[in-house]
Amino acid sequence: MPRARHHRSLAAVVLAGVAAVLGSLMLSSPAGAQDDRDGPRVLRTTVEGAITPVIDDHLASAVARAEDGGYDALVVEIDTPGGLDSSMRDIVQGFLAADVPVVSYVSPQGARAGSAGALITMSAHVAAMAPGTAIGASTPVSLDGAEVSDKVVNDAAAFAEALAERRGRNPDVAVDMVREGRSLPVAEAVELGAVDLEASSLTALLDDIDGREVTVGTDERPVTLRTADAQVDDEDMGLLRRIQQTLADPNLAFLFLSIGTLAIIYELASPGIGAGGVVGVTMLLLALFSLSVLPVNAAGLLLLLLAVVMFVAELFAPGIGVAAAGGTVALVLAGVFLFPDTPGLELSMGVVLPVAAVIGLAVVLAGRLVVRSRHAPVSASGHGVLIGHIAEVRRRGDGPAQAFVEGAWWTVRTAEPAPLPDGATVRVVGVDGLDLVVEVEPADPPRPTAPPDTGGATDPIPEQPEERMQP
Repeated sequence: MPRARHHRSLAAVVLAGVAAVLGSLMLSSPAGAQDDRDGPRVLRTTVEGAITPVIDDHLASAVARAEDGGYDALVVEIDTPGGLDSSMRDIVQGFLAADVPVVSYVSPQGARAGSAGALITMSAHVAAMAPGTAIGASTPVSLDGAEVSDKVVNDAAAFAEALAERRGRNPDVAVDMVREGRSLPVAEAVELGAVDLEASSLTALLDDIDGREVTVGTDERPVTLRTADAQVDDEDMGLLRRIQQTLADPNLAFLFLSIGTLAIIYELASPGIGAGGVVGVTMLLLALFSLSVLPVNAAGLLLLLLAVVMFVAELFAPGIGVAAAGGTVALVLAGVFLFPDTPGLELSMGVVLPVAAVIGLAVVLAGRLVVRSRHAPVSASGHGVLIGHIAEVRRRGDGPAQAFVEGAWWTVRTAEPAPLPDGATVRVVGVDGLDLVVEVEPADPPRPTAPPDTGGATDPIPEQPEERMQP
């Protein structure tokens, strides 16, 4: 019993020691984690290029990560000429409803927040600009790049005014950006209250806004910014989003549509191994993705369809190139009307005109290929090329009769069992497996011999018996 008690006491001491160690670890780990969490952390992401649904999705993911990760702020560095109104409004709504402070920073030096980018910048809880940057020029445009109606301008101006008032910024400047297309350099933007401050770097920005109080979320919960000496983590777009953003370009979309159509036409003109079809389908799929994230005008689509019809007409009814010329003109007009003249998403005529000219010439050449293939002589193939050939029989000892036809030695035989002597001339009349069925060519008839030479003399006329008169 004493020994048993000793073992139990020893076990209790060991367990107590293990529990103490685990307890200290459990207490120290949260404390350390809490210390890490007590240090300010900021999530940074970047917006470059046109505002598209891809940028909208990227910023929504950044806001969600900042909220879920417990970051003290989300800094969005902006350099954009503008973009789609629908994507801009979605981004603004996400910033207004965010439960984490959002800091917009027009950066680096020389960057701009144009058109839709200006309103995105002003929708953040804190708006800052780097030296040498500009903001503004937010006038909306129509699908064909022309001036829009007063109704659309009034709606955009009211949206900008409400946004500025919501963030405590100058509503008059916001309205002028929309109605007058006003653009402001950084110093004037800060002076007029369009943005909050100028910062030469991200570190300076985080130091300057430390201690500011903002309201976040739909419940307008007050939050004091803690950003000085903050740890900065990056939220990259990722490879897939970068590819999507690259494809969201009207110039690429037009190139994909044109090259894809041309490849399909050449596949129809000269069908072969299907390389043209594969390239054409791939290009058209890429074009469809671009069209899915870009605003498209119905008139441009109809003109594009008309161009395709004219090109196909040139292919199947080639003439002097009238249909190809009409298709080229329709393709140019499609480039003019297909995409709206949205800031940052313009289709360059320097792309449209040469591409349309090359496509038109290529279609004319494809039509000539079709004409040439129609008038080309039909050549036999397979066993048909052997029928009718004349050959000479060769025998080697007691082996089968053979003949050299179309570059190879073949075993030959007649339809009816008959000997084929060596040197016989035969004609191929059929193919039976690996044997050629032949017929023996008849021997040439003997030529008539010339009469003997008589030296110019003629045969005497035979004498006729005299007829006697009967008395």
